[in-house]
Amino acid sequence: MSSDPRPAVSPDDDRALLALAFRLASEASTIINDIRARGFHTELKKDASLVTEADRASEEHILAGLRAACPSIPAIGEEEMSAGIQVSTGDTYWLVDPLDGTRGFSSGGRDFTVNIGLVRGDRPVLGVVALPGYGQIYTGGDGLGATRFENGRSEPIHTAAPPPEGLRVLASSHHGNTELLNRWLAGRKVSSVVKMASSVKFMRVAEGDADFYPRFGPTMEWDTAAPQAILEAAGGALLDESGQPLRYGKPERRNGSFYCTGGRA
Repeated sequence: MSSDPRPAVSPDDDRALLALAFRLASEASTIINDIRARGFHTELKKDASLVTEADRASEEHILAGLRAACPSIPAIGEEEMSAGIQVSTGDTYWLVDPLDGTRGFSSGGRDFTVNIGLVRGDRPVLGVVALPGYGQIYTGGDGLGATRFENGRSEPIHTAAPPPEGLRVLASSHHGNTELLNRWLAGRKVSSVVKMASSVKFMRVAEGDADFYPRFGPTMEWDTAAPQAILEAAGGALLDESGQPLRYGKPERRNGSFYCTGGRA
């Protein structure tokens, strides 16, 4: 785990904070893939969502690393919150989803992620999203651009305007609502609707492979903080039902419905 001594990271150095989150997400991806390779048990939490050894091991590693490197910034993790551990925060704090898409991970799919986002005030200002099943890591933040890392190479990413044939829409694999989706898409030209799990969907919009992803029903702020920071750095937007950027620090850290858009959707 994160036991080796490393230099402290300044809470005001966003490039160093992003590098820290990148390292921890990469290490957590290795932990997750190793656990998957040897086998694991799946359990139900109190809210009936799934949790595995991989969720817990990933979060333990990430939170330990964040707190050791930059103890002045509080770090909130999904599994700690689920266990009733409350973390007091000020203006700046980390939001960590150690394994987003546990259902897909447990069933052998590839659409699961590691999300580490930094919030200042009510906005996510930088984030890292790792896709262990794809061997990809995405980073982004205010003034830092958005980047995809894959096979030892890095490449800037940007959202794209929808193609002439229509919007490329992504929908949730497990939390979809066909009636609401059709209502949101009414009057728009649509070329495809593809179902995917986890925050992989945000990254596909951020890199210009999709145009529009609406989400109905609640998610948690740790699900969206890192993806939103990357999406916005790539030129996209994550908007609430009133069309305003999704904000943070809400009661119970619960999001309402939102939509993710790339170019002119």
